[in-house]
Amino acid sequence: MSSCVVPRKLWEHPNPRGTEMYRLMQEINQKHKLNLQTFWELYQFSINNRSKFWDQAFHFLDIIHDGSYKQVVDESARIDSIPVWFKGVNLNFAENLLYARVLGAPSSQRGKIGKEDDKIAVTEIREGYTEVRDVTWGQLRKEVEVLADAMKAHGVVKGDRVVVVASNSVDTLKVFLAITTLGGLFSSSSTDMGVQGVLQRALQVTPKYIFMDDFTIYNGKKVDLRDKMLHIVEGMKDITEFEGMVSIPRFSDPVDVSTIPKTESLAKYVSKATGKAPDFEPTAFHDPFFIAYSSGTTGPPKCIVHSVGGCILSSAKEMKLHGEVTSNSVVLQYTTTGWIMYFSSIMNLLAGARVVLYDGSPFQPDLTTFVKMLGEQKVTMLGTSPRWMHEMQKNKISPREVADLSALKLVTSTGMVLSDQLFEWFYNVGFPAQVQLGNISGGTDLAGCFGGENPLTPVYVGGTQGPSLGTPVSVYNSLIEGGKGISGEPVPHGTPGELVAPSAFPNMPVYLWNDPSGSRYFSAYFEKYDNVWTHGDFVMFHPITKNLLFLGRADGVLNPSGVRFGSAEIYSIIEEKFPMVADSVCVGQRRPQDSDESVMLFLMMKSGEKFTKRLVEDIKGAIRKGLSARHVPKYVFETPDIPTTVNLKKVELPVKQIVSGKIIKPSGTLLNPGSLEYYYQFAKVEKLVDPKSRL
Repeated sequence: MSSCVVPRKLWEHPNPRGTEMYRLMQEINQKHKLNLQTFWELYQFSINNRSKFWDQAFHFLDIIHDGSYKQVVDESARIDSIPVWFKGVNLNFAENLLYARVLGAPSSQRGKIGKEDDKIAVTEIREGYTEVRDVTWGQLRKEVEVLADAMKAHGVVKGDRVVVVASNSVDTLKVFLAITTLGGLFSSSSTDMGVQGVLQRALQVTPKYIFMDDFTIYNGKKVDLRDKMLHIVEGMKDITEFEGMVSIPRFSDPVDVSTIPKTESLAKYVSKATGKAPDFEPTAFHDPFFIAYSSGTTGPPKCIVHSVGGCILSSAKEMKLHGEVTSNSVVLQYTTTGWIMYFSSIMNLLAGARVVLYDGSPFQPDLTTFVKMLGEQKVTMLGTSPRWMHEMQKNKISPREVADLSALKLVTSTGMVLSDQLFEWFYNVGFPAQVQLGNISGGTDLAGCFGGENPLTPVYVGGTQGPSLGTPVSVYNSLIEGGKGISGEPVPHGTPGELVAPSAFPNMPVYLWNDPSGSRYFSAYFEKYDNVWTHGDFVMFHPITKNLLFLGRADGVLNPSGVRFGSAEIYSIIEEKFPMVADSVCVGQRRPQDSDESVMLFLMMKSGEKFTKRLVEDIKGAIRKGLSARHVPKYVFETPDIPTTVNLKKVELPVKQIVSGKIIKPSGTLLNPGSLEYYYQFAKVEKLVDPKSRL
């Protein structure tokens, strides 16, 4: 997309003045005698007056809490000091998800408005739309109460960790809510992660219990997980805090786990409950409750510890203000439990929405079953990825022709850059005109968004609609290498650079696990530029629309002859003009002996399509015409496979490292770690003898 032209407008909210975001803006106007009228005016107020904004938002968003505070945050504190927010406030994560605040009553009084006992809270759907189970709010509260009672009887107390290795199910949700009822910490991994990947995480956080599914189904294949259970238990043998494994039944009849040491069935574990419901343990706003993990593609995963209050407040803002989620909403976020979007999914319970937990492949038994399910379940908000939309597009499936999507209001996309072509396809072919396409980007590091959707500005082709309220975002000159104590330099709109947060926000991690000095935390986020959070994304604000465009990861920026651009620009050309290409990965190669970087483009062809010299010439020509001569890759190769994570995110950095001469250890988060072997030959690209590879 050219930064000097106005992109096509695709969508506008039919009644922006009727939204909660607009209502909050008017309350701010009234309280502070202002005249804010636009999203951008509200955003500037939210980052220039952080205490005033977050104070107003905290009360507006109806969070159940106790206690009081003298200041929201010390705005003069350095961001790398990790300032404490709302000191003096106590709240409980599970209580806020399971109950609603009683309006007009004391802030600690909970009720059931929008979360009535007989109202459906969660719908569990298994792969292929074969198993559907509804759970009411009354049932969910009772089942969580019983499990929390059992955990307490087993000695679980505030601060203990519980790890789940399980599917996106009601049982997983119950474990999350039960451990946080007691003030403990929850952490999860998906069942498709290997033993090594699970242990890399569990050995760091030393859980008291691991809850794990006994079976899984994906792509129609049924997999017995007991052997994996055994190896995980063996791997935990030296952890003194670890007391045992609890087997969660995937099917109605639990399997026998008696031969696995320190392992019991969920039914046996729960049988120890006393019948006395435990109270919701008060936790301070800044207390930890949830441990997420970095991808681990370049080393051991970081254990990122999030605060109760920061995540509740940030999530409530994103759902209720940005996403317009209410107690009438039906939300389905496609995710595994090993991705931060699992957390995002269940947070919709805060608003009283019905959350649809889908487990399995969205492409089974065919590409239309998942779409039909969206219509039949009357989903109002779908969370998905560019990969899913790309599959719909390339297989010529129009969701709006397949199912009645009249209930659908919002589709969010995250995980990788959403191409301009998919924006166009979404409205030209894919979805009804009334649906808002919300391109969002943030991450595990903040359990939230830096850029996302909002109801007050239009959707244009490309990028996100703008930053998230109260989350300061700036773009720094990426040519300044930085280093401890080096100040960054903001660049004007229209200039790409490094995404930074120049001041603190509530949902920053409280710390990294096993990092008592804070050195790993500092190195991860604060080392590059002085007194700002450096996120690692290569971005640009559009100079006219102010859309926040995500161009790729900063560590994957392509830089041949000093010309810096993101891989997303290359992918956009491929997706638009070359349907015979199933997928592609574009990386820079710079080995120790290289004086400059070379761009390598790898193409995975669709079944039955040929990789030819003519195709390579056409692709180079299209890139030269659509972008510039400096964007044209030096090499274009065919590849049999492209590395992706279990959440279908394309992974560039390991490929870049390999072709640049490094030998790496594949991450446990990769779906196809064996795919990396193919790329090692290209570290010696000059010696390749296969003529096809030299095109």
